Amino acid sequence: MSAYPNVKFMTSADAARQFPPDQGSEVAIAGRSNAGKSSALNAVVGRKGLARTSRTPGATRLINFFELDPGRRLVDLPGYGFAAVPGELRRHWGDLVDTYFGARASLKGVIVVMDVRHPLRSHDRSMLELALGHGLPLHLLLTKSDKLGRGAARAALNAVQRDLEGSATVQLFSALSGEGLNPARARLDALLRSRKKETPVGPAEPTGEDKPGIGG
Repeated sequence: MSAYPNVKFMTSADAARQFPPDQGSEVAIAGRSNAGKSSALNAVVGRKGLARTSRTPGATRLINFFELDPGRRLVDLPGYGFAAVPGELRRHWGDLVDTYFGARASLKGVIVVMDVRHPLRSHDRSMLELALGHGLPLHLLLTKSDKLGRGAARAALNAVQRDLEGSATVQLFSALSGEGLNPARARLDALLRSRKKETPVGPAEPTGEDKPGIGG
């Protein structure tokens, strides 16, 4: 059964005028191309195939809005960091994401998806800076944790936590094994209740160049 049984696709937007009404609350999910963003979204909401997954980077080309239940949304941003996307389209997506962050009073927080084997690359840091610059609480999903041994995954988590110095909450996550699924859902619900310019509180687990928004 879906964690959000009423979840449904609302609309896709290629321009600010296509955004749905700015009411209620929403959380954006962002990540590098091929970091596992669509798989993470589907796993968190408990609905296979809701967000399109693809082996080809650049599959998410629009801002996609999903209604979790009335007044609460999860917003799938275009993936970033895929160099093969033409420069003009990259700039358009970057401008679109910038506009989205600046325009939405209902945006309450951001979930950033990173491959646990390659976290905090330059585009990831640009996305974090964008969100923090708008006073938005941040939560990081270090995806594909099943690809590493337990010790290596925990070491990667600890390294990211040290680097961020409390500016975001972080957890390990695997859409394949289900690791971190319940903490991710709990953090999503907490972000939907949060307010801008709030300091993130507590870890989700008991242990401790270019504009973003470009390509997958």
